[in-house]
Amino acid sequence: MLLEVRDLHVEFKTRDGVAKAVNGVSYGVDAGETLAVLGESGSGKSVTAQAIMGILPSPPGRVTAGEVLFQGRDLLKLKESERRKVRGAEVAMIFQDALSSLNPVLSVGDQLGEMFVVHRGMAKKDARAKAVELMDRVRIPAAKERVKQYPHQFSGGMRQRIMIAMALALEPTLIIADEPTTALDVTVQAQVMDLLAELQREYNMGLILITHDLGVVADVADRIAVMYAGRIVEQAPVHDIYKAPAHPYTRGLLDSIPRLDQKGQELYAIKGLPPNLMNIPSGCAFHPRCPMAQDICRAHVPPLDQLDNYRQSACHFWEECLDG
Repeated sequence: MLLEVRDLHVEFKTRDGVAKAVNGVSYGVDAGETLAVLGESGSGKSVTAQAIMGILPSPPGRVTAGEVLFQGRDLLKLKESERRKVRGAEVAMIFQDALSSLNPVLSVGDQLGEMFVVHRGMAKKDARAKAVELMDRVRIPAAKERVKQYPHQFSGGMRQRIMIAMALALEPTLIIADEPTTALDVTVQAQVMDLLAELQREYNMGLILITHDLGVVADVADRIAVMYAGRIVEQAPVHDIYKAPAHPYTRGLLDSIPRLDQKGQELYAIKGLPPNLMNIPSGCAFHPRCPMAQDICRAHVPPLDQLDNYRQSACHFWEECLDG
């Protein structure tokens, strides 16, 4: 296993109380594999990724328990100087807002080249040449001319390609892509996802794809982990999830996807709102919004049961959910 997250807990101390953002998350990804992590905003997807990368805003955030094993090493036990050597060179992250993630006062060539200057000790001239190579690799036209330009001179899709190039610069073995298609139109979304899939196959990287959109991952993910209120509520191969979800929340996300055969009909929406992480409901956190909820759901937290060799579900009534 390239990366294995075990029983990870993350909390944020605020003036109003303690927000339990991640509550016992466990998942793994292998070389060449794509794991999609799905869920609404506030479900803990990005916070888990930040804990893996070692970039949690601290304070107020802190990891309270768990392990993050990367190629057998627990990243949480490394000194910060050692984490810096891993970050970027072995594990890289593509952030969701390319415009705010790029420095507006530095050219894209300087920002790409900095990776080689800092981590590889290259001269600036050689680093600039590598930046051009990377821009060509992610199919930015006229890379030799555009390497001197600034982020605001690129479209949203091109800025996202620059972020991908930056993540690929040092040829890491694992990339975490946090909402890489946010704010992009459908055509550009497809181009970015195709590019990521192609580069992953070329470099045999592990890829963790964080998103709230089941439609984005259908053609690129191998497995899906669905998160709600800081927990994984279902994990399964992508085709099993689409064919027969084993948790009511996953079914609700699937039913929310617009479909061509429902033209003119009102879109389905999961009732209610995600819970306040400072006051997570007792029992199953999804029960206030769940159409299948019964007394046991309000009283007891369902374990993440192993349904077979490939899938898990944290629902007291997963069999009924599968029968759908």
